[in-house]
Amino acid sequence: MSAYISCDRCDFHAGEVIDGKYTVERPLGEGTFGKVYRVKRTPDGRVFALKLLKLWAVEALEREKLLKRFDQEYETGLIQSDYLVRSYGKGSVMGNPYILMEYCPGGDLLQGVEAGKIDLAQAASEILLGLKSLHVNGKVHRDLKPENVLIRANGSVALTDFGIAGDRNKRLTERGLMGVPKEVFGTYAYMPPEQVNPRRGDATVLPTTDMFSFGVMMYQLLTCELPFGSLNNESDLYQYVTRGKNENWSRELLSRADRGSSWLPLIEGCLRADFHQRIQSADSALALVPPSGKSGRVVQELPAMIPEVKEGVALRVMQGEEFGRIYKLNELLRAGRKRLLTLGRDDDDIHNSVPIKEIESSYVSRRHCTLEFNPAAGTWLLRDGQWDAAAPTRWKLSTNGTYIGSAEVSMNGTPLNIGDIISIGDVKLRVEGY
Repeated sequence: MSAYISCDRCDFHAGEVIDGKYTVERPLGEGTFGKVYRVKRTPDGRVFALKLLKLWAVEALEREKLLKRFDQEYETGLIQSDYLVRSYGKGSVMGNPYILMEYCPGGDLLQGVEAGKIDLAQAASEILLGLKSLHVNGKVHRDLKPENVLIRANGSVALTDFGIAGDRNKRLTERGLMGVPKEVFGTYAYMPPEQVNPRRGDATVLPTTDMFSFGVMMYQLLTCELPFGSLNNESDLYQYVTRGKNENWSRELLSRADRGSSWLPLIEGCLRADFHQRIQSADSALALVPPSGKSGRVVQELPAMIPEVKEGVALRVMQGEEFGRIYKLNELLRAGRKRLLTLGRDDDDIHNSVPIKEIESSYVSRRHCTLEFNPAAGTWLLRDGQWDAAAPTRWKLSTNGTYIGSAEVSMNGTPLNIGDIISIGDVKLRVEGY
């Protein structure tokens, strides 16, 4: 694709037709990069939400990267889950791409709670099941907040906005706290300390990021206050972030909320500043959700369909520059005639068995991790770092760490299992059979 992508400005109003088949009924919302409309499809009259990427408003050299992220958002909406807003199609109008999505008529979660229409325990379970669906498919939402949880006609909730927002927020954390655009300022209320002030290892976005955001959101919905104080303007930001790092929030205010004490173990576990000590998975959080006051039952979804081992083990890129690429480890092993495979950033000077392309960021180390095969047991071991004769200890660890799920992998290694999600920098790989 060319670095320059031509497009024209296009604003649509009620009654106008997008792409010859979607009649605009009204706008639903607008952000920095996109605008969402309620549309009716001809000739069947079915109602959808149509999200238009305002490519004309993006600098020409940034358009190709943004298109890739938008396409990943569409792909995420294809994940089979009752708790994610579905993608139904995509297209382009005047050079600007759009996604045709499920329309949720109940508004967002904050509106539903304010109207007294939401059972919070039921909604919490549904949100966590949505996060679980993302995580097992190698995705992290990264922008979980009430506005990104929508209410369907039957009262159930579904997650949305799992594309552009997350990438936008990651770029903001790289810039630090100064000069935060007003339209995304509120996102910092839900951001964990390791993303606001990244240190070694914190550049890797893990499921624990979503667990922190979930804790902030539930505290807010229960108490009508953010956990770490007011956040009305940029001058409040430093104190808010500092309180988050110190886990300084009011348990007393939570206890005064309806059934607030029963939520304490869950919220306390989610708001741990150290992500190693935080609730590690959606399943662990689900076990702590208080019983619902509704008679309806939250349905646990079937596990993700992951190919079984027939000939060997493979790594599939679930998030990254080469989304969808498959590395067949056993075939690579035979080709190299050795028991070890190396994985790291694609680099002409270091010939990794599994070279990871990384253009938009530099979180993957050139010598990131090592895969070791045990032929007797037929198992694989993942170690952080690689052998390096020039290193003082002869073993060079990665800069940002290697993770399986939310657990950090050491140089001593962790066994791999089918379905594991490996995180290295901003790239996620799923262990599969083939």
